[in-house]
Amino acid sequence: MPTCLGTTGTPDAFMRRAAELALRGRGATAPNPCVGAVLVRGGDIVAEGWHKAHGGPHAEVNCLADAARKGVNPAECTLFVTLEPCNHHGKTPPCTGAILKAGVQKVVVGCVDPNPDVAGGGIATLRAAGVEVAVGVEEILCRDLIHEFVIWKTTGRTCNILKMASTLDGKIAARGGRPQAVSGPEAQKDVHRLRAQVQAVIVGGNTFYGDNPQLTCRLAEPDQAALTEGFCQPYAVIVTSSLPKAYSNFTILRQRPQQALFWTSEYAAKTPLADELRERGTRIWGLPELPGAGGRGLDFAPAFERLRQELSCHLTLCEGGGHLALSLCRQMLVDEFVLYLAPRVLGDAEGKSLFAGEAVQSMEQALPFRLAHASSCGEDLKLTYKPRGEA
Repeated sequence: MPTCLGTTGTPDAFMRRAAELALRGRGATAPNPCVGAVLVRGGDIVAEGWHKAHGGPHAEVNCLADAARKGVNPAECTLFVTLEPCNHHGKTPPCTGAILKAGVQKVVVGCVDPNPDVAGGGIATLRAAGVEVAVGVEEILCRDLIHEFVIWKTTGRTCNILKMASTLDGKIAARGGRPQAVSGPEAQKDVHRLRAQVQAVIVGGNTFYGDNPQLTCRLAEPDQAALTEGFCQPYAVIVTSSLPKAYSNFTILRQRPQQALFWTSEYAAKTPLADELRERGTRIWGLPELPGAGGRGLDFAPAFERLRQELSCHLTLCEGGGHLALSLCRQMLVDEFVLYLAPRVLGDAEGKSLFAGEAVQSMEQALPFRLAHASSCGEDLKLTYKPRGEA
């Protein structure tokens, strides 16, 4: 059933609802952007739609189909859509044609298509046909929705989400490092929803050896509705200089060695231990050291390019720990940072920190982020950040 915001609904509220719908297709639409749309009549949302999967109908078409099922006349409605309707033939016909055929008289667009070859074309076509078009409602929110699409269009790498959970004093584990949940059950469930959207989950060696994680998406009913048709578990990527034995008792190696991938040094990738893992079907990628002074760590950029080119990964989820998280941030490879902030204080300076690995002398050296979204997740606070300057 569509959400009814009542007669107090505002353009911003309608566009925010369209953005919520868009996120339902995140991951499944890649390498196309996720887009949401709603039809509004008399201050109420009367039909909804979103782009559900790559190659399938776009958000506007699905929204118009929802209206038809409900007996709603689109000519009496205003269409809110997060991204400029397409005006070209791709895997589907242009959405501008469907909008005009439905008789919609007013369209509100969140943001213009960033592709310079098509930007503004859909809006111009609608206006030329007499449709009233407004642009820029909740623009930053809508541009954030397509940030990954821009990355796919302008780079050869994946779009990367960093996910962490910490106490109020920024600790991800006690000093002993025992695997204990920091956040509550609702946040843990939300993480599995994130895993459902990505094609690879990445952790550091300390997390792998200390926690023995599965790195799979495990959603129970009814949350399995979030899984798209043909869903496959994400690759398990472990970053470590110390490779495990091929038949060691780690869950990932026991249950799905062919979906495991180790990022390690070029030297370690040439050892007999690496060859034994490869015999089980596990991938071992040797990464170069960062240029400059020694000891700066691995260069991850080539690995994210290989993930996309060789394994068709578009979205990844890095789950720490602190050294890996900081390294990815310093290499400007974090496109979204999701932090689950638990209402607890550890109070131990020796506890494991969210980010670690450098001796910084000044706040001017701090990495800048901007808050894109904040919401409660059970007792925890879910904070979504973007790199400063991205909008």
